[in-house]
Amino acid sequence: MEDMKEQRMLDYVLENAVRGDPQSVVDKLDQFCRSKEWTMNVGDEKGLILDKVVIEADPSIVLELGTYCGYSAVRIARLLKPGARLLSMELNPVHASVARKMIEFAGVHHMVEVLEGSAEEFIPKLKQTYGVETVDFVFIDHWKDRYLIDTKMLEEFRVLREGSVLLADNVVYPGVPDFLQYVRTCGRYECTNYPSHVQYMNQEDALEKAVFLGYL
Repeated sequence: MEDMKEQRMLDYVLENAVRGDPQSVVDKLDQFCRSKEWTMNVGDEKGLILDKVVIEADPSIVLELGTYCGYSAVRIARLLKPGARLLSMELNPVHASVARKMIEFAGVHHMVEVLEGSAEEFIPKLKQTYGVETVDFVFIDHWKDRYLIDTKMLEEFRVLREGSVLLADNVVYPGVPDFLQYVRTCGRYECTNYPSHVQYMNQEDALEKAVFLGYL
C-alpha cells in the first residue's frame, strides 16, 4: 500500500493540509490531483455543483454510494448542519481505510461513517441496523453498472421519501444510459442535468439530479 496512488494522496494531505479543516483537505486533494496525479475524486469543478445541490437540499441524512478516498464525503460533510449523518459505502477495503484516515484528519469523523462493503449488502440494513428510515440526499458515484440497480433497491426498501434528492456523477462519461432513461421516464423523479467536465480534465461530463416524487 505504501506505493499506491491513494496512499500518496493521503500522505500529501497529511503533510500539507490543516488538521480539522475540511476545506483545506479538499483544496489540497484538488492540488494533488491537478499538479501530481489524476484520481477519480468528483473534483473541484463538479464539486461546486455538488455543493450547490447539497446546500439546496439541506439534508439531515446523507447516503453516499462510493467513498473512494473520502474526497466527496469531506466535501459534503463540511456543508452539513450539526447533528447530520453521512453514511458512505465503499467496496474496496484499501480505499475505505484511506478514506477513514482522510475523514478523521479533516475533522468530520463525528458525522461520517464509512461502511465497508457493497450497497447491495448495506441498503437492506439501513432501517434496522443503522436507524435510517429515509434519506434526504444520495450521492451516487460508484460502479456505473450499479447506478440503476441500487437506485431501484433504494426504492424497494423504501429508503427514499418524497423530496429525497439523488445526485449521480459521470452520467455522460463514462455514462449511465440505463440509469438516465429510468429516472427521466419512470414518472417517479423530477430531473435536472448539470453539464460539466470529467474531474481535472477537459472531457465533457455531467451530473444528474433526480428528486423523488413518491411511490406512484
